[in-house]
Amino acid sequence: MSVNEDRVTTPQSVAVTAVPGIADPAPLGLAAFALTTFLLSAFNAGWMTRSSGLAWVGYAFAYGGLCQLLAGMWEFRNRNVFGATAFSTYGGFWIGLFLYFQLYGAKLATHPATASLFAKDVGWILLAFAIFNTYMLLWSTQLNMAVFGVFLTLELTEIILFIGNFSGSSGTVKFGGYVGVLTALVAWYTSAAGVTNGMGGRISLPVGKPLLAPRA
Repeated sequence: MSVNEDRVTTPQSVAVTAVPGIADPAPLGLAAFALTTFLLSAFNAGWMTRSSGLAWVGYAFAYGGLCQLLAGMWEFRNRNVFGATAFSTYGGFWIGLFLYFQLYGAKLATHPATASLFAKDVGWILLAFAIFNTYMLLWSTQLNMAVFGVFLTLELTEIILFIGNFSGSSGTVKFGGYVGVLTALVAWYTSAAGVTNGMGGRISLPVGKPLLAPRA
């Protein structure tokens, strides 16, 4: 399942060299996003009471970060501007969150005097990405319902979490964790649909039609 198809026409006077196509990288990018979002959201939801709650940190760098960034680069190869922008940006989000937590955040969060500063920092990060996600949500209406569902639930997650972090409300952050788990499940479904539909086998999963029909 390709997130989107954008084709650039080439003038007839320019010789075109045929190159082999590559597999759709969107299912990988969605799976990487889903798993890392699930781990962090499970922590925010308060489910990791018998663990350190830091299971998300390494995967923010290796899976949600690097694998999504790679998926974004491959989407550039596919001339898919939406997928390239989305996966590259959120790959950078997870790598950036990993670096912030390792370099500054962990020290701030473990001291009562500076814990509020950590929460405010996270709030600003989430607000910035919510702004980016808003126009991506709008443009996802031209793709399919599964992709739109990912950006819609992600938008809600980011808004709820930045409000919770700015206000210092643990209850709001916990609720944001629940919505984040839902976001991960929607992204996993969309990834699974991309895998099986791309295989061309007997099993397929519906992704729905776009909310806004493409131009004739």
